[in-house]
Amino acid sequence: MRILLSNDDGYFAPGLAALAESLAGLGDITVVAPERDRSGASNSLTLDRPLMFSRAHNGFHYVNGTPTDCVHMAVTGLVDFEPDVVVSGINSGSNMGDDTLYSGTVAAATEGYLLGIPSIAVSLVGTRFEHYDTAARIARDLVAKLKRAPLGAPLLLNVNVPDVAYEALKGIEVTRLGRRHKAQPVVAGKNPRGETVYWIGQAGAAREAGPGTDFHALERGAVSVTPLQVDLTHANQIPLVSEWIQR
Repeated sequence: MRILLSNDDGYFAPGLAALAESLAGLGDITVVAPERDRSGASNSLTLDRPLMFSRAHNGFHYVNGTPTDCVHMAVTGLVDFEPDVVVSGINSGSNMGDDTLYSGTVAAATEGYLLGIPSIAVSLVGTRFEHYDTAARIARDLVAKLKRAPLGAPLLLNVNVPDVAYEALKGIEVTRLGRRHKAQPVVAGKNPRGETVYWIGQAGAAREAGPGTDFHALERGAVSVTPLQVDLTHANQIPLVSEWIQR
């Protein structure tokens, strides 16, 4: 099995190292990740400058671009094979609900999916990040299952794992994305020159977090596995907008 790994925290991130170590026994591992933290990069491609492809001392490859750049470049010319699966992560922090729109971790997996490759994004949910090994083991379980029993359909999974010991997990739930409240206001400050600068505010608290959502699964200590798709068409509004245009 040929496995392509990427992330959005950078090629030096501990989650990526844990993922590579855990999956090594399942096949040939190739890592192509950003050269620095690109959290929140979403599905952006770098089109305004050339990119460089480098190799780190640990054998990981890195690109001075976005997570999407990394997977796109790897699959379309940097490696001499088509991966059997793309795994992105392990992200330091959750990617649930509306977060998936901004997440570079999810974006790397999405690019693999758009290129026709089964893809999985994995995130560790918490603040201390003590159990990358738990998320890595969940990733291994899913990739091993994919190897043993392919789903037979296009696959893009968003996986969120509680930051607890593997034995403390409360199972695995297949979920839908929840929703968050409006984000917190921007935070103003001053730089050393006295100029006003701004930080993006924190994400809003969970708003739609009932049973069946990713938020609910994590709240009860379970792993959340959410199948994603990329079709953004609001099909139910096609007749409404058509009528509105024709008025």
